[in-house]
Amino acid sequence: MSSRRFGSQSLLRLLGQWQHTSSRTPLWRQLAQALRLLILDGRLALDTRLPGEREMAAALGVSRTTVASAMAQLRDEGYLVSHQGSGSVVVLPESSRKVPTRMQQQTAVDLSTAALAAGPEIHQAYQHALNLMPTHFANTGYDQQGLLALRETIARRYSARGLDTRPDEVMIVNGAVSGFALILRLLTGPGDRVVVDHPTYPLAIAAIEGASCRPVGVTLPASGWDLDGLAATIAQTAPRLAYLMPDFHNPTGRCMDAATREKVADLAAQTRTTLVVDETMVDLWYDAPPPAPLAAFNPQAPVITLGSAGKSFWGGLRLGWIRASSRTIATLVQMRDTLDLGSPLLEQLATGWLMDNGEQFLPARRQMLAARRDFCAALMREHFPQWQFVSPQGGLSFWIELPEALATLFATRAESAGINLGTGTRFGLQGAFDRYMRMPFTLSDEAMRAAFTTLQPVWASLIHQPVSLRQKKYI
Repeated sequence: MSSRRFGSQSLLRLLGQWQHTSSRTPLWRQLAQALRLLILDGRLALDTRLPGEREMAAALGVSRTTVASAMAQLRDEGYLVSHQGSGSVVVLPESSRKVPTRMQQQTAVDLSTAALAAGPEIHQAYQHALNLMPTHFANTGYDQQGLLALRETIARRYSARGLDTRPDEVMIVNGAVSGFALILRLLTGPGDRVVVDHPTYPLAIAAIEGASCRPVGVTLPASGWDLDGLAATIAQTAPRLAYLMPDFHNPTGRCMDAATREKVADLAAQTRTTLVVDETMVDLWYDAPPPAPLAAFNPQAPVITLGSAGKSFWGGLRLGWIRASSRTIATLVQMRDTLDLGSPLLEQLATGWLMDNGEQFLPARRQMLAARRDFCAALMREHFPQWQFVSPQGGLSFWIELPEALATLFATRAESAGINLGTGTRFGLQGAFDRYMRMPFTLSDEAMRAAFTTLQPVWASLIHQPVSLRQKKYI
């Protein structure tokens, strides 16, 4: 397989302000740490060929010796493979080697992932599922559309929310991202454009690029959605589809109001642009439940809706679903042959129980998360008064605006302190949003306070450093 070359200017945008000039850490090691973070975050994809040492040094404004030393360190750790005359290619270390990756830090605190650990209801759900398993042993276990009982439950949930749905309009998949990849496989081809919110969910970007499509961003304003920008982008780029997250958008946490949903649905109907609406966060509302599903606002709009059990219940379930017209579902089921033969029966049975009993534990979960959101906000105002943010209406995280483009540099220093952060560049196209971070509030109050206490001096060392020194190139 031929590797994809990564340009020096693209790498420069991803690195952002990677230098910490007041640190005693040698510059070559700082560069190695910043590149390692890009690899671990997935922003530098596997099999990517990096620019040559001379080209990279000129772009970064450092000596070739600095670049060569950083590359040598990454080769020793197993993150690069180099061949004479062919450059350096991104790889992952062999599992048997002792490589200081962030996941190997025993004391590492993960603030890059917005997800909850399993609650006691997950154990109950699997116990129930195991009890039901023997009734299915007479069948083969293969069902590419999914268990009928679960599809009926999902259809009832959509109908109760204002979108009349039949079981044949639902398909079970192995998570929302898997469902999106299947939709892309059906509706797009290499080079097609896919409109996305900007910022947006990083795995959606990865799925679009993995399908050899081109994501086209529509910048989100300070609040709400830019309908004029969306309409203009659709008119100018003629995308094959648009991917939106109207229900507690990841990473901003905002919720699209009913009036905007109607206008977006009408736009899709007028332009015949397929909308893929990701409702992964729909159950995690704190102030008020979201409006009806976007597909309910115009029956003529070509809308495909994605759902998931991962955020509502537990990520380990790895189960999602697609809601679309019965004709689209039938086509997706046929196309699924090329990917897999269906979703695990045990997880489907467990998810069905969780949906049937969700009102027994979801209100308490929302109350707990709302309290953690407010506690996290208070801690950030106390420890990081320069950060700007709006309290999210739902979801699992804050979208933080920093006073400068320091996210990558801050994340690199935080990693050295044993804390993993989610930089804004993960949620943007071509290295955008280095002035932003996503901050989940899923940890306990004690863990969050301890993490912020550790991060505060790291942040202070950056923000109190004169800008002239922070921007100066050292060799």
